[in-house]
Amino acid sequence: MDDLSDLMALPRSVLLALWAQRVGAGSGPLQRAVDAVQGDDEPHAVTGADADDVAPRTLPDLLADWAGGAREAAALLPAPGDVAGVPAPVSAAAVEAGECVLVHTRAGSYAAVPAVEEFGSVYEPGHLVTWTVRPVPDWRASLLGTVGSLADAERALRLALISATEALDSLDVARWRPDAAVAIASLRSDADLGWPVPTGIDGRRLRVLVSAARLRAIVALATADDGGAVNLWQADQRSTALREVDRAARRAMCAATALVGPDA
Repeated sequence: MDDLSDLMALPRSVLLALWAQRVGAGSGPLQRAVDAVQGDDEPHAVTGADADDVAPRTLPDLLADWAGGAREAAALLPAPGDVAGVPAPVSAAAVEAGECVLVHTRAGSYAAVPAVEEFGSVYEPGHLVTWTVRPVPDWRASLLGTVGSLADAERALRLALISATEALDSLDVARWRPDAAVAIASLRSDADLGWPVPTGIDGRRLRVLVSAARLRAIVALATADDGGAVNLWQADQRSTALREVDRAARRAMCAATALVGPDA
């Protein structure tokens, strides 16, 4: 089972979207943004999708390039069979990565997809991250229709929590090994998660992010093994129910990052 702190960590694309909206606006110094997105990774590299593309070569370059004026940004967390909102030119890469960032500036619209290479050991893990940036069609008009507003996200999260509880209870998840049960219980606490998000982030957006991250962590723990399922049918039923919970949580997290016009 993954470490609980890893399960609750925000995806890199979520952090990059949040900071991309703030750098240059007087509330997010560039280096702080870079440190927040990179975390314990090696310095992130940035490349264009094609050999002829001209793109910054480092994460500070990319953020500085985006900070040259007004910008709108959002993170998307697609999964196989669920690519809502992802521009077609980066759809396959974004699904493989499980995430991407969309940004619109005066120069146009762009998508950035991270490729993560792990190295080291379980005791000293490391990550090499390369963001591939490419121009895409203007994504702003379709975003709210596919991902929804913050209000939509909060409603979906409430329903998802009910669905998750019912799925786990009906399939006798109480028979899991003790460490998984303890971990799930701890996800309900109100402890500060220590996320490196920009200061001054709207409380509603942060609340949705926290709720979505907790639901995604519960899904990850619940699907780690067969748990209390006693046959393949039960395992499949649980997997289907929790997949819908994860979908709602992913879309809610995307809605909480989106800054496209006035907040919902």
